[in-house]
Amino acid sequence: MTRAGVAVASVGVEAGGVTLPGDVAVPRGARGLVVFAHGSGSSRFSRRNRYVAELLNRERLATLLFDLLTAAEHEVDQVTREHRFDIELLTGRLVGTIDWLDRQPELAGLALGLFGASTGAAAALGAAALRPERVRAVVSRGGRPDLAGERLEGVRAPTLLVVGGLDTQVIALNREAAARLGAAHGVEIVPGATHLFEEPGALESVARLAGAWFVKHLED
Repeated sequence: MTRAGVAVASVGVEAGGVTLPGDVAVPRGARGLVVFAHGSGSSRFSRRNRYVAELLNRERLATLLFDLLTAAEHEVDQVTREHRFDIELLTGRLVGTIDWLDRQPELAGLALGLFGASTGAAAALGAAALRPERVRAVVSRGGRPDLAGERLEGVRAPTLLVVGGLDTQVIALNREAAARLGAAHGVEIVPGATHLFEEPGALESVARLAGAWFVKHLED
């Protein structure tokens, strides 16, 4: 299927011994690929991440939105919340996804960036540390990079941490994590935004910041 010059397809991502459903969108003349790592019980249907992905597509960046959990795991997690904070599981799935992408001829040649939200940000940073030769840039939205633990020091990809100005506790956690990163990094505060960036214009600011970061570092 094609929409406004963007080829869109459903895929089955093989990672960590399971197949995870996803949606890949590749604009004509794509200059990079951004993989989204959802967190805190979210999925590829996240309204916020889909909005950011569509704006990235306009910047000629391909996107992959996929579920880090299987349907059965997601069902359990909705009750117990045990998987959304299993950073090792989420990181392993994301690393497996990066390796899967390298086996896809139409995607393997694209410079790779990771976009993580909430606990997905920790998974993105962990995967960047484990695949430093492949991941070229990372962006976190309202993330918990601190949960990446000791892997923060191993991140080599330029990293942007975006936090809402009213999300004071998460701002502190992001600044502490930023000081431990082993890569060039920045912390951007979106004024007046809460954790979910639901305020008018807040999510647009996230998408604009992410787009500029990925374009800069994926084209270097």
